[in-house]
Amino acid sequence: MNPSELSSLTTEAFRPELADIDRLPTAEIARLMNAEDQSVPVAVAGQLPRIAAAIDATADRMARGGRLIYAGAGTAGRLGVLDASECPPTFNTAPTQVVGLIAGGPTAMLEAVEGAEDSKDLAAEDLTALSLTPDDTVVGISASGRTPYAIGAVEHARTHGALTIGLACNPGSALAAAAEHGIEVVVGPELLTGSTRLKAGTAQKLVLNMISTITMIRLGKTYGNLMVDVRASNDKLRARSRRIVTLATGASDAAVEAALTATDGEVKPAILTLLAGVDAETATQLLTKTNGHLRAALDQ
Repeated sequence: MNPSELSSLTTEAFRPELADIDRLPTAEIARLMNAEDQSVPVAVAGQLPRIAAAIDATADRMARGGRLIYAGAGTAGRLGVLDASECPPTFNTAPTQVVGLIAGGPTAMLEAVEGAEDSKDLAAEDLTALSLTPDDTVVGISASGRTPYAIGAVEHARTHGALTIGLACNPGSALAAAAEHGIEVVVGPELLTGSTRLKAGTAQKLVLNMISTITMIRLGKTYGNLMVDVRASNDKLRARSRRIVTLATGASDAAVEAALTATDGEVKPAILTLLAGVDAETATQLLTKTNGHLRAALDQ
């Protein structure tokens, strides 16, 4: 991308009123940054109908066994990898169920990989390695909306019948145009010219939070606002599991411990044993019949 192309992007615009920001007191710079950040949720709100439609389409595919795959370069790629990595401990998803791809591979999480973001072919190769299916969803992420890796990922996914979402921070982006669901959160010029790890990065993080979290709610990974599919892999999460069962059932500490012991620490069947008065084996069977939806199992 040449300088003239960059100058046409909202995210790359120069703000002359901030030309002397390095002369300001630290507290004033912090105030300016904080004021800038407050505009991000407003920009996200303007895209809520598009975000909701993309989530519903994603949840439908994942309910059929599909995967959620993020693809991006630089900060955008790192945010996708971060969101994907948090799904297994939060929602007990398989590591292959939500996947984050970053241009240049794992090395690019810590250092720049020259030229990786400029290759559509690299995106196609990374997705080919995952053996895409029509039930998968691919989310291309790019602040500029012009990153070849993200666009290439969406274009390749469409040829395989997968659902595609393009998340960008500039209007009229090539990425949004290439995807079935285009989401453009226009946050405006950055405090530091072109530093899209700032407002654009925050906007992307907020939208990815919505996509993964609400999709998991739709898939029955929660009971109300309780994370009933939490994976208790450490002391903190084991304590959270006990608290979740207590909040959901109102049972005594002893009853909660007994239920979790009977279900090998699994929260959903533990809640079901206490609320429905069934044993652990029956609870597991009911959850299997309802594809893991606890509310539906309670109605059985």
